[in-house]
Amino acid sequence: MDQVRGVIFDCDGVLFESRQANLAYYNRILEAFDYAPVTESEQERVHLCHTASSPDVLANLMLEEHVQPALAFSMQLDYREFIPFMTPEPSLTEMLVVLSQHYPLAVATNRGRSIQPILEHFELKHFFSVIINRCDVTRPKPDPDMLLLAARRLKLPPKDCLFIGDSELDQLAAKSAGITFVGYGGAVEGEYSFSDHRQLLQLFSKQSAS
Repeated sequence: MDQVRGVIFDCDGVLFESRQANLAYYNRILEAFDYAPVTESEQERVHLCHTASSPDVLANLMLEEHVQPALAFSMQLDYREFIPFMTPEPSLTEMLVVLSQHYPLAVATNRGRSIQPILEHFELKHFFSVIINRCDVTRPKPDPDMLLLAARRLKLPPKDCLFIGDSELDQLAAKSAGITFVGYGGAVEGEYSFSDHRQLLQLFSKQSAS
């Protein structure tokens, strides 16, 4: 922690509770191609929709010949329609206000271009000097590409960055990138782990005082 000079955040499950939004989004695509919807009881498929990039999600949910047409269809959807299903994580804004005064902040998400309108809708975009989505790299998480790109754009070496994520994809990406990983929400463990953003502030406060 002593070397941390920049903080990178995942989006879904870290900045926002977005499972319902993601499920509604992918079910809209599935419906257009006459597939049955993913239901809340299908935990593995729900988790896939919540963490993976759209090409990977659709490749797992659809026949191969439908994936590219479905991706093209998804590009026509306006994700702002699904933003009302999202809610910011507790104490998110409070944490960003404090942390942004001391560190440059970035987002690295397997989302596509929907991350921009989401941050704008919740009036959070100004906190982040770097925003990386799956369209910015060839390989999304769990590969390290977007984390390494975020570090480069922050003009910091990976070892000086902290990445906060909530899934095994985030954990693997951080390990491959050589970036310290913080697990959020209890699903995965990191060098540090916490369940809400006030605890993150306490972590930084303790490190500053030591």
